[in-house]
Amino acid sequence: MRVRLGALAGAAALSGVLSFVLLAAAIGTDFWYIIDTERLERSSPGAQDRGPTNRSQPESLSSHSGLWRTCRVQSCMPLMNPFWQGNVTVSDSSRQLLTMVTLTGISIYIAYSAAAFREAVCLLEERTLLDQVDIRFGWSLALGWISFVSELLTGVAFLAATRVLSLRQRQDQAI
Repeated sequence: MRVRLGALAGAAALSGVLSFVLLAAAIGTDFWYIIDTERLERSSPGAQDRGPTNRSQPESLSSHSGLWRTCRVQSCMPLMNPFWQGNVTVSDSSRQLLTMVTLTGISIYIAYSAAAFREAVCLLEERTLLDQVDIRFGWSLALGWISFVSELLTGVAFLAATRVLSLRQRQDQAI
């Protein structure tokens, strides 16, 4: 099977652009971690008595979080921004490693948080509460991981292109 250099370069460029766009979307959105308490709030005592027009309803506990802020129904609270200082200098390879470590750490933290919540509910013997609160990863985290995989594919395409060039040079030298 003969691989064309132009096809490899095109695949690398397309994969690199896709990776950048997905990572920018993932970083800029606030749906990395989602807590949905709608079923819990509907089934709480007195929820039917309050009705949709009564303003005495407590604020919803549902939220969604991103890297930069946590949002509830009508308000968002900013989190700390680690890149605000102008004197921070980080090399490109360190940024890539930091991105991978950050994605892994966030995934582990979210999984641990969900497991800790389940354990706390079990300790309180309120098993029905766990069925009514939905804790899950959001689509922003999925975009981050897809971006990471796309970046790996970009690297593989560049390595394959290097291999094709190397083989062509050997063939040209042999002739």
